[in-house]
Amino acid sequence: MIARSCATIVTHPFHVITLRCMVQFIGREAKYSGVFDSILTIYREDGILGFFAGLIPRLLGDVLSLWICNMLAHFINTYAIDDSTSHTGEIKNCSQAVTGFFASMLTYPFVLVSNLMAVNNCGLAGGLPPYAAVYPNWLHCWGHLSREGNMSRGNSLFFRKLPAGKMYAIEQKRFF
Repeated sequence: MIARSCATIVTHPFHVITLRCMVQFIGREAKYSGVFDSILTIYREDGILGFFAGLIPRLLGDVLSLWICNMLAHFINTYAIDDSTSHTGEIKNCSQAVTGFFASMLTYPFVLVSNLMAVNNCGLAGGLPPYAAVYPNWLHCWGHLSREGNMSRGNSLFFRKLPAGKMYAIEQKRFF
Protein backbone atom coordinates (compact mmCIF):
# COMPACT_ATOMS: atom_id res chain seq x y z
CA MET A 1 0.00 0.00 0.00
CA ILE A 2 2.82 2.40 0.85
CA ALA A 3 4.70 1.53 -2.34
CA ARG A 4 1.55 2.04 -4.43
CA SER A 5 0.86 5.38 -2.75
CA CYS A 6 4.44 6.56 -3.29
CA ALA A 7 4.27 5.53 -6.94
CA THR A 8 1.01 7.43 -7.36
CA ILE A 9 2.46 10.58 -5.80
CA VAL A 10 5.60 10.42 -7.95
CA THR A 11 3.74 9.78 -11.22
CA HIS A 12 0.76 12.09 -10.65
CA PRO A 13 2.41 15.19 -12.19
CA PHE A 14 2.89 13.22 -15.42
CA HIS A 15 -0.72 12.07 -15.20
CA VAL A 16 -1.85 15.71 -14.96
CA ILE A 17 0.29 16.63 -17.98
CA THR A 18 -1.12 13.70 -19.96
CA LEU A 19 -4.73 14.57 -19.14
CA ARG A 20 -4.27 18.22 -20.01
CA CYS A 21 -2.62 17.33 -23.31
CA MET A 22 -5.63 15.15 -24.16
CA VAL A 23 -8.22 17.69 -22.99
CA GLN A 24 -6.78 20.45 -25.16
CA PHE A 25 -8.13 18.48 -28.13
CA ILE A 26 -11.69 19.52 -27.14
CA GLY A 27 -11.02 23.21 -27.79
CA ARG A 28 -8.43 22.55 -30.52
CA GLU A 29 -5.86 24.30 -28.36
CA ALA A 30 -2.08 23.96 -28.29
CA LYS A 31 -1.29 25.13 -24.78
CA TYR A 32 0.72 22.03 -23.84
CA SER A 33 3.11 20.87 -26.55
CA GLY A 34 5.61 18.63 -24.77
CA VAL A 35 6.73 17.43 -21.38
CA PHE A 36 9.12 20.28 -20.57
CA ASP A 37 6.84 22.97 -22.01
CA SER A 38 3.93 21.49 -20.02
CA ILE A 39 5.95 21.49 -16.82
CA LEU A 40 6.79 25.17 -17.29
CA THR A 41 3.20 26.08 -18.22
CA ILE A 42 1.67 24.31 -15.22
CA TYR A 43 4.25 25.75 -12.83
CA ARG A 44 3.81 29.28 -14.22
CA GLU A 45 -0.01 29.19 -14.06
CA ASP A 46 -0.80 26.98 -11.05
CA GLY A 47 2.42 26.72 -9.08
CA ILE A 48 3.70 23.48 -7.62
CA LEU A 49 0.21 22.44 -6.49
CA GLY A 50 -0.94 22.39 -10.12
CA PHE A 51 1.04 19.18 -10.61
CA PHE A 52 -0.97 17.53 -7.84
CA ALA A 53 -4.47 18.58 -8.88
CA GLY A 54 -6.75 15.61 -8.26
CA LEU A 55 -4.20 13.68 -6.21
CA ILE A 56 -6.37 13.05 -3.12
CA PRO A 57 -9.22 11.20 -4.88
CA ARG A 58 -6.68 9.25 -6.94
CA LEU A 59 -4.81 8.14 -3.80
CA LEU A 60 -8.04 7.20 -2.04
CA GLY A 61 -9.21 5.23 -5.06
CA ASP A 62 -5.88 3.41 -5.39
CA VAL A 63 -5.78 2.43 -1.73
CA LEU A 64 -9.42 1.33 -1.69
CA SER A 65 -8.95 -0.65 -4.89
CA LEU A 66 -5.89 -2.37 -3.48
CA TRP A 67 -7.70 -3.30 -0.24
CA ILE A 68 -10.86 -4.49 -1.99
CA CYS A 69 -8.90 -6.54 -4.52
CA ASN A 70 -6.66 -8.22 -1.96
CA MET A 71 -9.43 -8.89 0.58
CA LEU A 72 -11.76 -10.42 -2.00
CA ALA A 73 -8.97 -12.51 -3.50
CA HIS A 74 -7.97 -13.72 -0.03
CA PHE A 75 -11.53 -14.72 0.86
CA ILE A 76 -12.05 -16.47 -2.48
CA ASN A 77 -8.71 -18.26 -2.34
CA THR A 78 -9.16 -19.26 1.30
CA TYR A 79 -12.83 -20.18 1.51
CA ALA A 80 -14.18 -20.77 -2.01
CA ILE A 81 -11.41 -22.70 -3.76
CA ASP A 82 -10.85 -26.35 -2.97
CA ASP A 83 -7.10 -27.04 -2.62
CA SER A 84 -7.54 -30.64 -3.69
CA THR A 85 -8.08 -29.77 -7.37
CA SER A 86 -5.16 -29.93 -9.79
CA HIS A 87 -5.71 -26.41 -11.15
CA THR A 88 -5.68 -24.53 -7.85
CA GLY A 89 -2.79 -22.26 -8.84
CA GLU A 90 -4.44 -21.16 -12.08
CA ILE A 91 -7.77 -20.58 -10.34
CA LYS A 92 -6.10 -18.45 -7.65
CA ASN A 93 -4.36 -16.33 -10.31
CA CYS A 94 -7.65 -15.90 -12.10
CA SER A 95 -9.41 -14.86 -8.90
CA GLN A 96 -6.82 -12.10 -8.39
CA ALA A 97 -7.53 -10.75 -11.89
CA VAL A 98 -11.30 -10.93 -11.47
CA THR A 99 -11.22 -9.21 -8.08
CA GLY A 100 -8.93 -6.54 -9.54
CA PHE A 101 -11.49 -5.85 -12.25
CA PHE A 102 -14.30 -5.76 -9.69
CA ALA A 103 -12.34 -3.40 -7.42
CA SER A 104 -11.59 -1.06 -10.31
CA MET A 105 -15.31 -0.92 -11.15
CA LEU A 106 -16.16 0.00 -7.56
CA THR A 107 -13.50 2.70 -7.30
CA TYR A 108 -14.10 4.24 -10.74
CA PRO A 109 -15.78 7.35 -9.22
CA PHE A 110 -12.45 8.25 -7.58
CA VAL A 111 -10.68 8.00 -10.95
CA LEU A 112 -13.36 10.16 -12.56
CA VAL A 113 -13.18 12.87 -9.90
CA SER A 114 -9.37 12.82 -9.97
CA ASN A 115 -9.28 13.26 -13.74
CA LEU A 116 -11.86 16.04 -13.66
CA MET A 117 -9.94 17.88 -10.96
CA ALA A 118 -6.67 17.54 -12.89
CA VAL A 119 -8.16 19.63 -15.71
CA ASN A 120 -10.55 21.72 -13.62
CA ASN A 121 -10.24 25.43 -14.39
CA CYS A 122 -6.81 24.97 -16.02
CA GLY A 123 -7.51 27.44 -18.81
CA LEU A 124 -8.43 24.81 -21.39
CA ALA A 125 -11.90 24.77 -22.94
CA GLY A 126 -12.45 21.19 -21.76
CA GLY A 127 -11.93 22.22 -18.13
CA LEU A 128 -14.28 25.20 -18.23
CA PRO A 129 -18.01 25.76 -18.81
CA PRO A 130 -19.92 24.74 -20.91
CA TYR A 131 -17.88 21.52 -21.16
CA ALA A 132 -17.18 21.15 -17.44
CA ALA A 133 -18.22 22.85 -14.24
CA VAL A 134 -15.59 24.63 -12.15
CA TYR A 135 -15.19 23.12 -8.69
CA PRO A 136 -13.43 24.64 -5.65
CA ASN A 137 -12.28 21.18 -4.50
CA TRP A 138 -12.76 17.49 -5.19
CA LEU A 139 -15.56 17.09 -2.64
CA HIS A 140 -17.69 19.62 -4.50
CA CYS A 141 -16.95 17.76 -7.74
CA TRP A 142 -17.97 14.45 -6.13
CA GLY A 143 -21.18 15.97 -4.75
CA HIS A 144 -22.13 17.56 -8.07
CA LEU A 145 -21.54 14.37 -10.06
CA SER A 146 -23.40 12.35 -7.45
CA ARG A 147 -26.44 14.66 -7.49
CA GLU A 148 -26.60 14.49 -11.30
CA GLY A 149 -26.19 10.70 -11.38
CA ASN A 150 -22.92 10.95 -13.30
CA MET A 151 -20.59 9.01 -11.02
CA SER A 152 -20.12 6.31 -13.63
CA ARG A 153 -19.96 8.49 -16.73
CA GLY A 154 -17.33 7.31 -19.16
CA ASN A 155 -16.67 4.00 -17.40
CA SER A 156 -17.63 1.86 -20.39
CA LEU A 157 -15.95 2.02 -23.76
CA PHE A 158 -18.74 0.25 -25.62
CA PHE A 159 -21.93 0.89 -23.65
CA ARG A 160 -22.49 4.64 -23.44
CA LYS A 161 -25.61 5.95 -21.80
CA LEU A 162 -27.45 9.21 -21.58
CA PRO A 163 -27.67 10.42 -17.98
CA ALA A 164 -31.09 9.63 -16.50
CA GLY A 165 -33.65 12.35 -17.16
CA LYS A 166 -31.24 14.39 -19.29
CA MET A 167 -31.40 15.73 -22.83
CA TYR A 168 -28.47 16.88 -24.92
CA ALA A 169 -28.56 20.42 -26.32
CA ILE A 170 -26.38 20.34 -29.45
CA GLU A 171 -25.98 24.10 -29.78
CA GLN A 172 -24.78 24.41 -26.17
CA LYS A 173 -22.91 21.07 -26.17
CA ARG A 174 -24.29 20.23 -22.75
CA PHE A 175 -26.75 17.90 -21.02
CA PHE A 176 -29.86 19.46 -19.48
